[in-house]
Order: sequence, then C-alpha cells, then structure tokens
Amino acid sequence: MNLNMDLNQDGLSMFFKDYQLEALKLLWRSNPGLLSREVWEQVNQHQHISISRASIINFLNDMAELGILNTTSETGKGGHRARYSPKYDEAKTKQYLVDAVKNKLNTL
Repeated sequence: MNLNMDLNQDGLSMFFKDYQLEALKLLWRSNPGLLSREVWEQVNQHQHISISRASIINFLNDMAELGILNTTSETGKGGHRARYSPKYDEAKTKQYLVDAVKNKLNTL
C-alpha cells in the first residue's frame, strides 16, 4: 500500500480518511485486538455514512502490510480469521509516519 498525504489536512488526517482514523483509534484502545467484523461494526456506529466491510478489511490488511498493525490468525466458525492489534500506540504511529516521510524526502 502507498501512503498518500493530503497537505490540506492536519495531523493523522493527512494520511487517513475519517473511517480509517476511527478504526485506528478503536484498535489503539483494544486489547488483545479486534476482528475485522468488530472494527467494521464499531466504525459504522460512529460514522454518518455506511462503510463497507471490504473497505475496512482492505485498510486493516494494508496497515498490517505497512507494519503499523499486527495480525494473528484464529480458528473460528467458518474457518480462519485475522485479529488485528496495533504495533504502535498513537504517538509511535505518528513518529512512524514522520520517519516514512523523511526517508522518502531523503531519497530525492
């Protein structure tokens, strides 16, 4: 996944849509993490529009691929499913993003 930065926004909103930021906030408060279904249900309770479950799953997988989230596999009804948990707290996530931007700027 590529991170896109919108310089018209502030803070983490520069990198994430509202529903994505809500998902991260939920995960930062969770222990031992959440299933995609749990994230999807809770995000939709806080948003004024309905976010598809596929959008949530794709976002969570992208964040895991970037190394921002951890995943563990569980066996349950219907097969295997992933439990997502934060690799970093909010402050360390911000630092991770700052470092990623700095590294990209240094490659020019």
